[in-house]
Amino acid sequence: MNTDTLDKMKRMRLLGMHRAFTTSLEQPQQRFTADEMVAMLIDSEWDDRHNRAIERNLKGARFRYKASIEQLDYSTERGLDKNLLHRLADGEFINRKENVLITGSTGTGKSFIASAIGHQACLLGFKVLYANATRLFAQLKMAKADGSSIKELSKIERQDLLILDDFGIQPLDQPGRASLLDIIEDRHGKRSTIITAQLPVKQWYDVIGEQTVADAIMDRIVHNAQRIELKGESLRRKWNRKQTIDNN
Repeated sequence: MNTDTLDKMKRMRLLGMHRAFTTSLEQPQQRFTADEMVAMLIDSEWDDRHNRAIERNLKGARFRYKASIEQLDYSTERGLDKNLLHRLADGEFINRKENVLITGSTGTGKSFIASAIGHQACLLGFKVLYANATRLFAQLKMAKADGSSIKELSKIERQDLLILDDFGIQPLDQPGRASLLDIIEDRHGKRSTIITAQLPVKQWYDVIGEQTVADAIMDRIVHNAQRIELKGESLRRKWNRKQTIDNN
């Protein structure tokens, strides 16, 4: 009877239940009442599905870095507000459909911070997508040429949190402006977006170009956005200098 039950659990893909029931059979000294057994099996299945969903979210996000909130450096010279980061880590900004704008010189850790916030969002059950801005706009340009742009934009729209990394590396052309407007318009008031850039926010108008479009995009991006403005020298240079000292 137990073998038949285990087989049915596996066929129904109740993998958490299957594992828990197998363990209970291997430990006959552990006694459960009927209510306790049902609760244990349900809890095991719930936990298994939750953990698998997190794994799928992390894999699908395609983060640039394997980063976590606990790994962040809050050195005074960086200007990184620990309280703000911890508030972002609870995911409420995603529930409120707010954006986060992270700016700072190259190497100051913008992408790492964005990845850390995104990683935490995945753990909380949100769907996250990380994308390099330049590559994303190039992909959408090609998708428009082959007729798959609507499908790609729909996928982006469904993400609870979109991370647009390295925005503003180069000025946007007309297709890039159109793609950015589509993305921001689809997500405005519905989903959250994190944007990282080397340039200060006030210079993003020049990157976008075409004043009317830039005004429409920036109005939606900046509205109710949390801002992180990183300061100090490049963390990469600091790390390389430390490695040189340690090796000498």
